[in-house]
Amino acid sequence: MDNFLGSHAINMDAKGRLAIPAKVREKLVQLCGGRIVLTANADEDRCLLLYPEPEWELLLPKIKALPNMNKAVQRLHRLILGHAAEMELDSNGRILVPPTLRNHAGLEKKLMLVGLGNKLELWSEERWFACVDESPGDDEMPPEMKALSL
Repeated sequence: MDNFLGSHAINMDAKGRLAIPAKVREKLVQLCGGRIVLTANADEDRCLLLYPEPEWELLLPKIKALPNMNKAVQRLHRLILGHAAEMELDSNGRILVPPTLRNHAGLEKKLMLVGLGNKLELWSEERWFACVDESPGDDEMPPEMKALSL
């Protein structure tokens, strides 16, 4: 799967439509014919996850296979599966973000679309910059990250 990289400042109109930037749109059309799944992020970060359809189809069985009698799994199912919206880019490369997802992520006019390799995140611009500026806190750095040389 192609890598989605970088961050893009974009705008959403009053109806909840946003245009995917040209470079990202070209990759999405090439990878999946513009068919995507937009859903809520299950982390405490209030952003949305945008998956090309083939990437979503790889992830979906893994999520569904989790033991659903566990409260954390139930929450994950409700957030990821319960908010999932299958959509296709229109002829202008736009998508319509459903109101429930806009509310979940606090999306208004100014947004950030952020590439994370196999998927993208959609943030309110304000929350994105707050997240980037935030200290990592007490989370312990995993050994793989300590061994990484940038």
